[in-house]
Amino acid sequence: MLSTIEIVVGLFPGQGAYEPNILERLKTHGDGVAKAVETIDEVARGMLGKGLGRAFSGESAERLLDEAPDVLQLAVFATSTAAFRALADEGARFSVLVGHSLGEIAALVAGGALDVAEGAEILCHRIIALREHDSSGGGLLALGCATERAQQILDLLPSSGAVIAVDNGPEQTVVSGPADALRRTSAIADAVGLSATVLRAPHPFHSPLLTAAAQDLSRRLTGYGRRGLSVPVFSPILGRYYRDSDDLGQLLAAHLVTPVRFGAAVERLHRSGVGVWVEVGAGRALTSRVRAAHRAASLHTPLLADVDTLRETGRFLAPAATGPRTAPTTEDPHTVPKAPTAEGPHTVPTALTAEGAHTASADSSGRAAGADGRPAAQPREAIAARVRDLYATTLEYPEEVFEDHAELEADLGVDSVKRVELMSRLGLLFELGPRPEDLRVSDYRTFGQVVDFVVDSLARADAA
Repeated sequence: MLSTIEIVVGLFPGQGAYEPNILERLKTHGDGVAKAVETIDEVARGMLGKGLGRAFSGESAERLLDEAPDVLQLAVFATSTAAFRALADEGARFSVLVGHSLGEIAALVAGGALDVAEGAEILCHRIIALREHDSSGGGLLALGCATERAQQILDLLPSSGAVIAVDNGPEQTVVSGPADALRRTSAIADAVGLSATVLRAPHPFHSPLLTAAAQDLSRRLTGYGRRGLSVPVFSPILGRYYRDSDDLGQLLAAHLVTPVRFGAAVERLHRSGVGVWVEVGAGRALTSRVRAAHRAASLHTPLLADVDTLRETGRFLAPAATGPRTAPTTEDPHTVPKAPTAEGPHTVPTALTAEGAHTASADSSGRAAGADGRPAAQPREAIAARVRDLYATTLEYPEEVFEDHAELEADLGVDSVKRVELMSRLGLLFELGPRPEDLRVSDYRTFGQVVDFVVDSLARADAA
């Protein structure tokens, strides 16, 4: 057993964390685990018309991706949810939970913000929105390099539609985009001696290509409440801990178009003094990324293809003394908090909630409706205020630094990856639709230019 002062992080993987027959093995870990899997299967059958059946048949991930991608996503979620329950039943206690992309839904269930049925419903809504609104044929490509090098490659293809989707640390960056853009990116990577691997993914996740799906998902998830977290959940997408005041529906919808900064999350938690990292899912996709950054890290992978050490791992992670294991409670900004609270120093941005600037007389982008039912144009000052709120909250800068003349990179240090992410969030917030193919984020150097882009885009939409 571990000391109660040991900081333990549970890592919940996303796409690709699947092994044949793994759910059948998990169900042997007790009635609670079996019930969780059955609940997910029941919800999926009711909402999608199909459940986890093919995930129990021993089919490969490749075959499921080709013939039943929805089942593959359900299986990843079910595996992590069941694995966490099995570990907890053996006494395991975690200090922090971290989800990777799809894995954030499972992490929120494990942390107590959602029950198993709610998590399954949210995932099914996500699957339906993607099915109905993504016909891009795009996907994901993993490059064997850091984000800076990956961005240099993408800069050679400025109009391809490829963007950085995931920062997994110094040795891997994932690119998202149309199939042709990924082929061209792979060819350049090969020419300069970098590895390029096509990932098992049915959609170009964390890309502006999914803006329409994200908007639909946001509407679908309106009204989903949440309970207080029993275990803190850190989001590599938000770059912070979830808070009790968060609108989970809005945030989980925004995930579809927002990059994952897993490498930065690992660094933050490492500086906080994390002692143990546990892969709460199939394989070792996330713990291998931790190992790449920190060779001496203590890692546990209880669900490999031919090894099942959930019981042993759960007992090892049980605290040796009474009381839950918690994180340090210092005021150091890099220290893991005991739990997120609504009264903390940060508040949820109104731009990302269902309330805030939106009123009953406004459309979903926040534009007031005119007498003819068409959205009325907003003053530039009002648009600038909403953009400023989003940028200030996301970057954790004071609002007053965002003046029209402020250079985002030269003055504020906002790199190109973060600027792409912010533009994607603006598209979702103002419902601007798919990003123009000729849009170059580098053309919008100042805060004022970004505001003008939103103003012009809204004007074009109103005139259409």
